[in-house]
Amino acid sequence: MPVVVKKSVAARVIFSVGIVFMVGGVLELFAAILGISRLSIIVPALFLAAGAGFAIYAIKLRNRSLYLFFASYLLLIGFFLVLLVLKVLPIPFSQSWPLLSVFAGLSLIPAGWHRFARIHAVYLFPSLAFIILGCVLLFFSLDLAPWSFKQFMLEWWPLLVALAGLILVLGSLVPKER
Repeated sequence: MPVVVKKSVAARVIFSVGIVFMVGGVLELFAAILGISRLSIIVPALFLAAGAGFAIYAIKLRNRSLYLFFASYLLLIGFFLVLLVLKVLPIPFSQSWPLLSVFAGLSLIPAGWHRFARIHAVYLFPSLAFIILGCVLLFFSLDLAPWSFKQFMLEWWPLLVALAGLILVLGSLVPKER
């Protein structure tokens, strides 16, 4: 019996290493063709490989919604970093980091859908909060606002309190399951 367990663990390790090599090889090929530093492609490759690994575990294991969240989040980050490294997105990471919050919100949606087989408030409201927070921070990070984030917070904090109250009221109106 222990021999079967060792083979299973070995098969998972080999499978995971294979995913890392496949993703890394494809990204290295793109780096070589486009003349980009090969070291800069390592971090996106690791995120994509980890996301693919979590996706495989989401398919195989029971607690799939948690693994599905991590899979989609890491894959989104990996693709985003690939676009930054390949210079498809013309903005640096120092200005586009709020997209990580948007990715977290977007990753909660399929995880909640999988767990409840429909859109559920437990996942929908945090998802929307992450997306809105990321968009607001991105707005300031890209210098699209005529004022600083600090000025905005000092003057408009009552609006944030009102929005938090609105979210709580809307959350309480959603019918609860028995």
